[in-house]
Amino acid sequence: MKHENIVKQLNLGQKAAMMSGKNTWETQDIKGLIPSMFLSDGPHGLRKQLGSSDHLGLNESVPATCFPTAATLANSWDEKILTEVGYCLGEEAQALDVQVVLGPGLNIKRNPKCGRNFEYYSEDPYLAGKLAAASIRGIQTNGTIASPKHLAVNSQENRRMASDSIVDERTLREIYLTNFEIAVKEGQPKSIMSSYNLINDVYANENSELLQDILRKDWHFDGFVVSDWGGDNNHVAGVKNGSHLAMPGQAMTGPLEIYRAVKNGQLDEAVLDERVDELIDVIFQSTAGKNDNVTIDWDHHHKVAKEAAMRSVVLLKNDNVLPLANNQKVAVIGDFAQNPRYQGAGSSVVNPKNLESTMSVIDGYPLDVVGYAQGYTRGGVTQPELEAAALSLAEKSDVVLLYVGLDEIFESEGMDRSSLSMPNSQQQLIEKLAALDTKVVVILSAGSAIEMPWVDQVDGILHGYLSGQAGASAMLEVICGHYNPSGKLNESYPMTYGDVYFGENFPATSRYSYYQESLFVGYRYYEAAKKAVRFPFGFGLSYTTFDYSDLKVNDTSIEMTITNTGDVEGEEIVQLYVGKKDSQLIRPVKELKGFKKIALQAGESRTITIGFDDKTFRYYDVDEKNWQTEAGEYQIYVGKNVASIELQGSVTVAGVEVRNHNHENYQKHSFEKITLSDFEELYGRALPRESQENQMVLHENNVISELKYAKSWIGRFVYGRLHSMLKKSEAKGEPDLNILFIYNMPFRAIAKMTNGMVSMEMVEKILLAVNGHFFKGVGGLITSFFRNRKEQKINILEQE
Repeated sequence: MKHENIVKQLNLGQKAAMMSGKNTWETQDIKGLIPSMFLSDGPHGLRKQLGSSDHLGLNESVPATCFPTAATLANSWDEKILTEVGYCLGEEAQALDVQVVLGPGLNIKRNPKCGRNFEYYSEDPYLAGKLAAASIRGIQTNGTIASPKHLAVNSQENRRMASDSIVDERTLREIYLTNFEIAVKEGQPKSIMSSYNLINDVYANENSELLQDILRKDWHFDGFVVSDWGGDNNHVAGVKNGSHLAMPGQAMTGPLEIYRAVKNGQLDEAVLDERVDELIDVIFQSTAGKNDNVTIDWDHHHKVAKEAAMRSVVLLKNDNVLPLANNQKVAVIGDFAQNPRYQGAGSSVVNPKNLESTMSVIDGYPLDVVGYAQGYTRGGVTQPELEAAALSLAEKSDVVLLYVGLDEIFESEGMDRSSLSMPNSQQQLIEKLAALDTKVVVILSAGSAIEMPWVDQVDGILHGYLSGQAGASAMLEVICGHYNPSGKLNESYPMTYGDVYFGENFPATSRYSYYQESLFVGYRYYEAAKKAVRFPFGFGLSYTTFDYSDLKVNDTSIEMTITNTGDVEGEEIVQLYVGKKDSQLIRPVKELKGFKKIALQAGESRTITIGFDDKTFRYYDVDEKNWQTEAGEYQIYVGKNVASIELQGSVTVAGVEVRNHNHENYQKHSFEKITLSDFEELYGRALPRESQENQMVLHENNVISELKYAKSWIGRFVYGRLHSMLKKSEAKGEPDLNILFIYNMPFRAIAKMTNGMVSMEMVEKILLAVNGHFFKGVGGLITSFFRNRKEQKINILEQE
């Protein structure tokens, strides 16, 4: 142990207390020995709460810079700007006496309907890992700790705390862990957050193979693992298997669990000592207790936020309408121009220090603004008078700048999207404006993919995603041609949701979520199935054009020449994809294995090199339980996006001969024929199954929304009230995060999220009542209540 002298000074109660929080956001301190760390949400801006704290951030937080979300930044493909944003986050954390920034989020966008996709980088693990590593390096520059999340296979919000991700081992390693592997090895975070869900029937937070064999031994992670808030299923099992910190604090409940487990031999004290040592090693490296006087240059941080937003804007369509000429007559239409949609909903909500709107900054740009019209209201209900005013204003202009996208209710932690459609009122407005003679440029604000049936009716489309507090001026810089857009999509945009592979099964509504698509996530499916998409992965236009030539391939890298063949300076993102046509393995047609962003003056040419690395040719061998390289010839594809390949080559690589595993339908890309039996064969063992009955016996890991199946009327009544409250919040267009959290929360989380007010014994009695034994359950609940109140008075720190 690194800090054996400190650990030996701690009594058992103190060591037990270190394994859970002192309160909602702070770790336990030991007077005179170990300071407390403050953890704060912060994937794209610090959210340190004022006054009483809560896990969802419903209470006001300290003003901070709201940077673009991860999904936005990922469109920049720019590691440098992500490091700059990370540095600013770390600096603000230091100034606000926050030691751990809970982010970045880097889960794979398995399905575009996941309600939290705005917090994640990409559908591709290589891109997600590289960008996360860049962000982590920036955050940790000044001693602030990054805590990338959520490890791992966390792909849906519905039932998120009790969903079991059933995924075959090769897909687990190549798709859902490679992103974290890159982030850990190249970013070297000092913390990592485990996910709520189970992975192949084991909770992530108590998964020894994941947290010890893979994370610590294989990836050489030397930080601490923190549970997601309320994600500590079995506290003793978590500590035993590699988790260090259960959050939020559970008063005396959590510490007493660990204390008693050691006393009764369920947990070896030597294991507890190891966890304490690993945790305090990070605490001593952090800024805890150092009281550094850091002054934030808010103007500089705002400029960084604007630069990041500019570099992330994606030009999706341009029929010679952009950039706008100076003093061109424009009508600004859309509620988002006045009340911007600039961040997602949930625990990542930032109280912005300096929020711009388009209408508050547009006077600083060389445009002749003939007026503003709201056009629509949030919620999707058409307002004829608003439409009429917008159409009238449009006819007075040369170009309409139409600000539309997804309302807040569409993208939120705690709920998945019901479709990929935009609100009806916005789509109708687009169609009516497009029918006029005036040119229409659509400016989109959304955190993930949307359907665009109107794409051929408009003249231009700019997508800013969720661009943070400076997104309005960043977009105007692009519109006016002061900055040439260079962003490219981090995800595929299907024609319709019906084209999403196994989309009909998302989100899983029962305990088990079958990852039946295996490796074929996002573009890997569309390319192999030869299915047309609206916009392919890696797509993005520019105000200039680029030519690719002179590809040279050797054993360690590729080299090519890129030329700016247009009239203005621009940046191009060169993308390297690799495939193997004669592979004996199940393989996608091509996979991203490298990228480089370069700036070129008009007419300039430059030769660039993209090197191969240990991820370029590898696959995970499920028989040998390690990474291998299949011997033979590989195809090298260099392109502007996954569907626009400009140069091709090949390289022969040494490796092993692969035995054909004969998963025929997967092997032959027979996507329409994949059955559950095929997946079961690929999975390698019997799939767990769940049957739903009209009434069921509820257990501690059933989610509270399953009260609708309760045997007792009281349970069904509570469900009815919750469901009604949820529907009311949806009708208002404002997600009720508390209700969403409760709706998808398992019963055991009641004990984890109430700061010791409710014990697991009390949860058991509640379950007894809703399972048809009302009086017995209520009687036991009263007895348990008084027993728990007595236990909460124990001073665990004094327990030897």
